[in-house]
Amino acid sequence: MEKRVKKMTSSRRHQLKSLMLQIAAGWIEQEKKELVAAKEAHMSESCPTPDLSGDMAALTELCKKIYQAIDKIDEARYDAESKVRKSDSEIDDLKMKVVELAGVKKPALKKVRMSADAMLQALLGGKHKVTMDLRANLKQVKKEVKEESTEAGDWRKNIEDKADRKKMFETS
Repeated sequence: MEKRVKKMTSSRRHQLKSLMLQIAAGWIEQEKKELVAAKEAHMSESCPTPDLSGDMAALTELCKKIYQAIDKIDEARYDAESKVRKSDSEIDDLKMKVVELAGVKKPALKKVRMSADAMLQALLGGKHKVTMDLRANLKQVKKEVKEESTEAGDWRKNIEDKADRKKMFETS
């Protein structure tokens, strides 16, 4: 028993969408009105309307009080800005430390076939002519050619030959 869900028609979808937008616009207008009312209530509480009916001395005293209040507010604002700048610089320093700790990823090195002479020429430049013959530095070993004895019966002589070979490797 499957229930088939009917698809919503485009006109119905459009109607619902416009209705939702109207409701959202109403909420936004209501929030704006509440914000203006809250601002006015705060201003009436913290900043009462000044009494300007006094003489000149009273007005100058009122101006001095207002300037002092402005100075306190400016100091608080400056302190807050300096704290924000300090924390921003600390954040930047920590970001740099994170980058340093992570390190720069080195790319994978590629294998290059190059002879020793070509490497030296690349390192020292084209002016210097250096040849590196590694085989010239190797020790020359001369092989002694021994005649194989056809006599299989004398095993003592064969052992003496092996002992001579062992001595040859020990002395070199």
